[in-house]
Amino acid sequence: MVEKLADGGINEDVGESALELDAILQRWRRRIMKRELGHRAIADLDLALDLAQLDALTAIWAPANEFGGEPDDEIMVSTVAARLAIDPSRASRLTTELIRLGLVRRAVSQFDARRTILEVTTEGDRIVSAVRQYKFLVLGNYLKGWTAEEIATFIPLLERFSTWSETLEDTSPLAKEIARLREDLPEKSDKAG
Repeated sequence: MVEKLADGGINEDVGESALELDAILQRWRRRIMKRELGHRAIADLDLALDLAQLDALTAIWAPANEFGGEPDDEIMVSTVAARLAIDPSRASRLTTELIRLGLVRRAVSQFDARRTILEVTTEGDRIVSAVRQYKFLVLGNYLKGWTAEEIATFIPLLERFSTWSETLEDTSPLAKEIARLREDLPEKSDKAG
């Protein structure tokens, strides 16, 4: 694989690093997809919620470090759908469940009385706050074994690395190598037959 990357202008050291990084990311992705930390928080805090409900509640609570926005931003079902990248009908069902559980309430927009907004109740706030504190306790417990220098180095590098997928939109510098990969694949009709 490294030799093939070299054909595309990627030196051997960078190629080896890309392979190693991909393996790390794949293992991390599988753990994140299983939502291990979320499941642990729900179990350890004895919450009567599932992960989808917790995600929706958190999206309504709207931590600025996750979702940005202004403190006065009004949250609607469409906001929940956009923040969680889910279908609006799914967001509507989740918010209805949260309202039934007393964790969210409907309110009238202060900017447009025709618009219904969502607000987290005191109980909902307590749950999100507890889950976030749980998450930061677990993460902090892990990071306490790191030096201040390691943390100061890691955070900006992770932030920088997290933008790499945004560069996928422009693959034109790799057009020749991508064309060669495509040519090496069997014809589509060969796969179907």
